[in-house]
Amino acid sequence: MDARQLTHFLAVVDHGGFTRAAEHLLVAQPSLSQTIKGLERELGVPLFHRTGRRVVLSRAGHELVGPARVVVRDLEAARAAVDDLKGVRSGRLEMVAMPSPGVEPLTSMIAAYARSHPAVTVDVAAAFTPEEVSEAVRAGSAEIGILGSDRPFRSADVDVLHLEQQPLVLIVDPRADTFGAGPVLRREDLAGHRVVVSQPGSLMRWLVDDVLADGVGVEIAAEVAHRTSVLPLVLAGVGHAVLPSSWAPLARQMGLRVVRIEPVTVLHVAVLSRPADLTPAARAFLGVAAGHATGPTGELGDGSDGGSSGGASECA
Repeated sequence: MDARQLTHFLAVVDHGGFTRAAEHLLVAQPSLSQTIKGLERELGVPLFHRTGRRVVLSRAGHELVGPARVVVRDLEAARAAVDDLKGVRSGRLEMVAMPSPGVEPLTSMIAAYARSHPAVTVDVAAAFTPEEVSEAVRAGSAEIGILGSDRPFRSADVDVLHLEQQPLVLIVDPRADTFGAGPVLRREDLAGHRVVVSQPGSLMRWLVDDVLADGVGVEIAAEVAHRTSVLPLVLAGVGHAVLPSSWAPLARQMGLRVVRIEPVTVLHVAVLSRPADLTPAARAFLGVAAGHATGPTGELGDGSDGGSSGGASECA
């Protein structure tokens, strides 16, 4: 068994088949198939069940995925460490992020990172729950994870650096702005208004559902899974939107008004990483993140928890 075999095995897993994996690896498909067959012969078990043009992981294949990722990641870390000693600063940093922290603070941290490490390519994959982020980092498919949760995230499997707290705010539809000129509104002020919401399970959707449960007559105008659709829908006059304060600067650039909702609910943002054997690129990013963690905490300003009430597990 060698690193090339494991890399090719993971490519088939990640790309859902031999054809796309071969295209990604820039190798001929028959060559890739032979590599996998050789690995299966060495292990003495099939790794995939082949049904027509489809391939499905066998039980043994499922068991190999996690250890294979760790081995490949550790080899990359070893190679990067040697390159670092030689003064080589190029490379690739693989990350995973949830939508709202992926707007901020991820944008600011990548910008700062790129200024000091311009030759490193940052690859950010998408995840939608804290558990998905944690599993990606634990299994080695990403070195760094950025998540948002309704309470401070804890894990025995990965290192956690708490970055900031983002209060939920209302992005106001200018065609239905009857809230007055103040920077703050109460939840009951949403009565009679239409809102654009994210999918059930998100912290933003939880707040709207909680308002509805209190008897406040909010109307859900649209429910969207793609968070990037929310601000355009507000601009189009579909309704207001509840979002973490990470979206506020972009909303203001689009000419939209942002007001804070009281009582305050906050999104807790954290960076996850493996406890050991990080590449130099990942360690450098953690340094940038640590610097960000010492700065302001979203729009709350005082670093307090702002009376977070929580209640969602898929949060950002």
